[in-house]
Amino acid sequence: MLKNIYILLIVGLGFVIMAFTANIETKEEVSIDTEVGVYEPIVVLELFTSQGCSSCPSADRLLQQVKKEYQNEVFALSYHVDYWNYIGWEDPFSDAKYARKQRKYNIKFRNNSNYTPQVVVNGKEHFVGSSATKLYTKIKGYSKVKSANKIELNKVNNSADKVAFNYEVAGAIENKVLRALLVIDQRSTNVKRGENRNKTLHNSNIVVSEKIIPLSTDNGHVDIAIPEVVTTADKLNLIVLVERENYDITGAVKQHLGE
Repeated sequence: MLKNIYILLIVGLGFVIMAFTANIETKEEVSIDTEVGVYEPIVVLELFTSQGCSSCPSADRLLQQVKKEYQNEVFALSYHVDYWNYIGWEDPFSDAKYARKQRKYNIKFRNNSNYTPQVVVNGKEHFVGSSATKLYTKIKGYSKVKSANKIELNKVNNSADKVAFNYEVAGAIENKVLRALLVIDQRSTNVKRGENRNKTLHNSNIVVSEKIIPLSTDNGHVDIAIPEVVTTADKLNLIVLVERENYDITGAVKQHLGE
């Protein structure tokens, strides 16, 4: 009788372990979302990087690689932070506001500090940006999850100093904002100092301007200034996101400019 009880306990423990493991694997794929999505899945990858960081070029290349492989699903963004500039090379795309943005994410994630390369997926979770296995797993998982918002752009016009567009958002907009971004498709830089000295770095998906618009209505007009770092030779993209107050991203759209 006692032997049978031991067997039942062992079998029961096995089921508990299996259930716990399955739950971990489910959480590994995507972050839990309470808002029901009905629109096409999106995967927004925000890479925090720097030309002064020796570990970053591999993450930069990986981001560009997945962007090419998943042209419809993936929205690739590269934020250049400024806290590596002290080593001796000032990243021409770096900005203190991007480091502050990264810090807000890490406070949300209860992560002790900023680090590079760090990638954030849909504003919901983070990991080391050079981890190809992890990145492809997340892309696969989030590509199966419907998004809560859909954005349509029209009357997109770009001049020498600004980009103007109209937008319309489908889905719930309460406690959400629109985030408009100008992104340089690719730029090569000869780095003369710092950890990557004497290397030519090929950066892509470089965020050079960001504007936040509170969503009080589901449609509107936006002007976003083109910064001086953009040259006439650059291919520029417009990426527009919808995000919650907690930085979860619920909608995304992109459009090439100047074509």
